[in-house]
Amino acid sequence: MLTVTGQNEDISHGLQIGKDQKGDNKRDANGYQFNNIGFIDDISISSDTPEGIQKLLKIVQEFTASCEKQINVKKKYLLVIDNDKKRREQEPALLISINGETLQAMNLDDACRYLGYCGTGNGDIRATKEVVRQKIIAAHDLIKYHPLTPELATGLFTSKGMGVFRFSAAFIEWSESELIDVKRLCVQACKNALHLPRSTASAFFIFPKTHAGKESTLLMAALTQELLLHAERCM
Repeated sequence: MLTVTGQNEDISHGLQIGKDQKGDNKRDANGYQFNNIGFIDDISISSDTPEGIQKLLKIVQEFTASCEKQINVKKKYLLVIDNDKKRREQEPALLISINGETLQAMNLDDACRYLGYCGTGNGDIRATKEVVRQKIIAAHDLIKYHPLTPELATGLFTSKGMGVFRFSAAFIEWSESELIDVKRLCVQACKNALHLPRSTASAFFIFPKTHAGKESTLLMAALTQELLLHAERCM
């Protein structure tokens, strides 16, 4: 419904791909003028005009009403993608609504969650790093006093802690100091899995098995693996 309406009424993200021979902005004519991206129960809709967004929201509202589903407006955000701060200050705030409730408009530097990432309207997704760090801390604390076997506890942390890092690793630029900080949390989680004190030497978890180590998968290895997998997918 969203796609067909967009095709019929020219409602899409409207991003420009360069200049034509006359020097005017030109839009991509190769089928990439979409207006929605869906993933399981999440959906993001796009338009280059407020009127277009309102039309698309009306479709969503009618569809959810026919399915007798509720829309949680508090979890919906209006993200205006425009790096021109002067123009943003001059233009009045957009009042876009659904079910009679006005959507919360994000400021340019405010981050919101978008298909698993936390980013701003100008494409800055560095906020994702803090989300990853907090989830690793939560997974680290989850197995601090666990009743599981060491193998199960390690697997639990790997899925909850390392999993969230792997998801974003290929797209986020991590500094060396940030990786060292998160690595410390991961090594401490390995100690928690074995009920070992914090003072236990970390080398045991880092060294390979051929050198009597645990050979745990640490961040640099995971980062390298994900970058290679991402490159393979792109090819």
